[in-house]
Amino acid sequence: MSLEFLQDSVQFLKGVGPHRSNALAQAGIHSIHDLLAYYPRRYLDRTSVARIAEVQAGSDPVTVLGTIVQTAIIPGRRTRRFEITIEDEPGRRIKCVWFQGVAWVSKSLEKGSRIAVHGKPGKYGAGLSLSHPEFDLLDEDSTSLDTGRIIALYPGTALLEKSGFTSRTFRKIIYALIKERGEELQETLPAHVVSENELIDGRVARRAIHFPKSNPELTEARDRLKFEELFFFQLMLATKRLGHKKIPGTAMRSGGPLERHFLDDIIPFQLTGDQQKALSDIRRDMANGVQMNRLLQGDVGSGKTVVAAIASLIAIDSGHQVAFMAPTEILAEQHFRSIGALFKRLGIQIEILTGSTPPAEKRAIYEGLASGQIKVVVGTHAIIQDKVVFQNLGLSVIDEQHRFGVLQRAELTGKGTTPHTLLMTATPIPRSLALTLYGDIDVSVIRELPPGRQPIKTKMVREKDRTAVYAQMKQVLAEGGQCYVVFPLVEESEKMEDLKDAISGHQAIQEAFPGVQAELIHGRMKSAEKEEIMARFVSGESGILVSTTVIEVGVDVPNATFMLIEHAERFGLSQLHQLRGRIGRGSQASTCMLMAEYRQSEVSRRRLNVMESTTDGFKISEFDMELRGAGDFFGTRQSGLPTFRIADLTTDYAILERARRAAFSIIDADPELKNPEHSKMRRYFKLFFERDGLRLSRIG
Repeated sequence: MSLEFLQDSVQFLKGVGPHRSNALAQAGIHSIHDLLAYYPRRYLDRTSVARIAEVQAGSDPVTVLGTIVQTAIIPGRRTRRFEITIEDEPGRRIKCVWFQGVAWVSKSLEKGSRIAVHGKPGKYGAGLSLSHPEFDLLDEDSTSLDTGRIIALYPGTALLEKSGFTSRTFRKIIYALIKERGEELQETLPAHVVSENELIDGRVARRAIHFPKSNPELTEARDRLKFEELFFFQLMLATKRLGHKKIPGTAMRSGGPLERHFLDDIIPFQLTGDQQKALSDIRRDMANGVQMNRLLQGDVGSGKTVVAAIASLIAIDSGHQVAFMAPTEILAEQHFRSIGALFKRLGIQIEILTGSTPPAEKRAIYEGLASGQIKVVVGTHAIIQDKVVFQNLGLSVIDEQHRFGVLQRAELTGKGTTPHTLLMTATPIPRSLALTLYGDIDVSVIRELPPGRQPIKTKMVREKDRTAVYAQMKQVLAEGGQCYVVFPLVEESEKMEDLKDAISGHQAIQEAFPGVQAELIHGRMKSAEKEEIMARFVSGESGILVSTTVIEVGVDVPNATFMLIEHAERFGLSQLHQLRGRIGRGSQASTCMLMAEYRQSEVSRRRLNVMESTTDGFKISEFDMELRGAGDFFGTRQSGLPTFRIADLTTDYAILERARRAAFSIIDADPELKNPEHSKMRRYFKLFFERDGLRLSRIG
């Protein structure tokens, strides 16, 4: 491949020029490489287009081409609708109806326009109709649609359309480019990678993705380009991982007195097999003289914290300090209580540092960390402030790490001289996301629950079942157990009047359970007030805790065996799973009731059905990503998830696995890509993937 040619500006291509190149730049298209990688969003298969005369109501979805002969906005009592009538032959017509997005659709579709619509046909009076069909406006020159070809339809923006960029414009420019300079395109992958993975030639794929000759060829082109995109991203991760392995770290040997005392005398249980394996990984990492960079992934209640505690003791036995950072004060306080109670029995000074810590206490903590007297500090973002100086930080533990930004994680590891880093998450991550987000670091997974834990029984209930639900709660309380009642909002919202709020819900619970101490906790309370309420619930002084999602992560009350989630249909799947994880922490059977409205969307119904059917967080995470897509899985882009141009992490796991194996095997055998057969791949990677990949990647 002529790499210099691919770097050329699109401005000088036939049919572009300065004005249009500015519009393309706004869409992220600067070079010829960008243009070739501006993949169609979908295709119009001319061979499968139906004539209106052939369409039957109730059949499978169809694609119809025609001319808009009528448009109308029809007012209604509550809402209005927009209708168009399409004709492909004299007298052969079909209606299309939109009840949503009326303003936008009505501005987009005009009488006389050529259009392709796709949807499931139904009846409209005596005629046919498509409700909310997908549509594409076609060019007046429709000769290309009459050749039996598969036609590429490209993503558009307002600026592109204003500059005259229709799908036909893209096709003309790209066709001319491939016709004139297609011979300069070369294969980017090593021959053995192409043959071993049964890929079509890269040059063929770049033509076929824009101008496929058949559906099988289009499938092969997509698979090839998906593989290539994922391969080069994994090559970047393999290179980064190799770099991590070169960063020196302090060799810390396990088996010291504190660690032995902790395992033999302090914890009253045996570690699970998964915990022991994760600990073995961590011990090996901390002992080999290279900076540890490991993610400890485990479902809620799987026992990650005790593994992190043992890793901390290895560092302390070796003369180092430990920083334990959590995203919220409640989670930091939970860790401080659980770890602190154990460490104080070992004579280890441990302190908590958050934004709510009084100034005098902060100054004392600063002094204790600088002198080395304080061995462990647990806290929030407060521990990465400039005033915090460690005498000898040897291990940084970052819990629920995806909630922190890249720089925040880097600032903590920067508090020491290449301290070992242990990342933790209780959010089970789908396999494809894990290989992408954490492909450059080592991962240990804890799937087993501690012995004695019983599966949580989950059931969806309706408002009519409330009396029976309350009766079950009263039985739990009578037997000495405790209950959570979780609401989606703190206060009534004018925009969501039908949602019960935590404050009014707390009042209703107090009335329904006279004689039971029911308390309310939510995120708008001051930290000290939340801590007092939680302390009373942990001690068993209060029987019911009414809460918002502030208890989603970290709160550990083994005696709480019942949870009622109000308006469960309004919560996300991951959130429901995290909330449910607050019960079932002891050896007693636990129950989670999902109170849901009778009317639900199909997505909400599927979410709740999954919650009823399994407590396996990893299965739930896969389903959650299937529903939401990879980009929205965490609800935030700060996790560092890249935006791929053609690959889809939701559906392309098999391709991702193959691409990863190929990329990592190449780096293992040829770390600097000096092998002559890797020269083109190395050059292409350096120019078009390494820069973007490193920008999109995150600090582990």
